[in-house]
Amino acid sequence: MKHRILTIGFLVISILALLLLNSCRSVHAQADLNPAGDPPAAKVVPMVDLTLFTVDHPEQFPLSTAIEHATTSELVVTGTVTPDISRNVPVVSLASGRVMAIHARLGDTVQKGQLLLTIRSDDVSGGYSNYRKAIADERLSKAQLERAKDLYEHGAIALNDLQIAQDTEDKAKVDLETMSEHLRLLGNDPDKPNGTVDIFAPVSGVITDQQVTNASAVQAFNIPSPFTISDLSNVWIVCDVYENDLAGVKLGDTAEISLNAYPDRVFKGTVSNIGAILDPNIRTGKVRMEVRNPGIMRLGMFVKATFRGQTKETHTAVPADAVLHMHDRDWVYVPAPGNKFRRLEVVSGDLLPGNLQEIKSGIAPSQQVVTNALVLDHVIAQ
Repeated sequence: MKHRILTIGFLVISILALLLLNSCRSVHAQADLNPAGDPPAAKVVPMVDLTLFTVDHPEQFPLSTAIEHATTSELVVTGTVTPDISRNVPVVSLASGRVMAIHARLGDTVQKGQLLLTIRSDDVSGGYSNYRKAIADERLSKAQLERAKDLYEHGAIALNDLQIAQDTEDKAKVDLETMSEHLRLLGNDPDKPNGTVDIFAPVSGVITDQQVTNASAVQAFNIPSPFTISDLSNVWIVCDVYENDLAGVKLGDTAEISLNAYPDRVFKGTVSNIGAILDPNIRTGKVRMEVRNPGIMRLGMFVKATFRGQTKETHTAVPADAVLHMHDRDWVYVPAPGNKFRRLEVVSGDLLPGNLQEIKSGIAPSQQVVTNALVLDHVIAQ
C-alpha cells in the first residue's frame, strides 16, 4: 500500500514539473517578441574585404598619378620556329645495302659535298661486273670490226657483213658508256672497283632528320630518306591566331617577333600565308611569316609576334615600380579612406621610356597608385 502511494506521489510531482517548465518556455518566447509580436531583428555581420589593407603609417608610401598613354591597337600571338619546307633537301641513296659507317649525325651542320654515309651494296658489285663485261664485249666487237674491214677491202666478205660488224661495235660502245655512267651515278669511279657507296651532302645546312643507324638497311629511293638537310638561313614563324582575331591579320602585314631565349632582340617578319583550315579544337588559324635567320634561331623555339594596327587606343601609364607581379598576375595599390590601401588587378602592356609601365585595363588615368608597391606588400605581409 505504501509503495502504491509513493508511486502516485512521484507521478503527481512529475506532472507539476512539466507544467512549470512549459510555462517558463512560454515566458521566454514572449520576452523575445517585440510588442507587435515580430521576431527580433537580424544582426548583419559585414563580409571581410580581402583586397583592403590597413597600415599604421600611410604617409610612408608615396603616391603617383596615372597618366594617359595614346597608342595603336595591337594583336599579340604566340608561335614557334619551323623550317622552310621548300629548303628541306632529302639525302637520297641510289643504291640498296647495309650501312657500314655514319659520318654525320642529327643536328650537325654540314657543307655541300661532305661525306655523310657509307653503304655496302650489291648494286655496286653488280655494276662493276656489268661494266667489265661491257669492256670485254667492246674489245671483241672492235677486233671483229677491224677484221671485217680488212676482209671487205680484199673482197672476202659482203658489205652486209661489214655493216653488221659496225653495228655490233656501236652497240658495244653504248653499253660500255651506260655501265660507266651507272657507276658514276652511284658515286663510284669506274676505274677503281669498290663494293661500297659513299653518300655526300647535296647542299649545305643542318641535319634535321636522321633515319639510319650503324648496320641498318637502306633501300634505294625509299621513303623516309636516310637524312634530311635543312637550310636554316631563312625560317618560318608559324603562329596560332584565334578565329575572332583573324580579321586583324592580312597577307603582307609586318609583325615584331621576339624570342623567349633572346627577349632583347626584335625581328621583323612578313605574313606570307594564312591557313585555310582552322584547328577544330582551339579554333585558331595558322599564320606563317618568313624571317631571315641571323643564326640564333633554333627549330622549335617559342616566339611572340605583335601585329600593330591603325586604330588609336588610349591606355594608362604608371611608374614601373607601382606594378606588383604576383601569382602570374599584375597588381597595383590605390589609396582608400581611413589609412587603407586597396589592391587592384590590372593588365599590363609594354615597358615605356622613362621607367613607365603601360596598363591596358584595371585603372583609369588621373587615378593615384602607390609608387613602391613591393615595399607596401612586404609591410602588409608582416
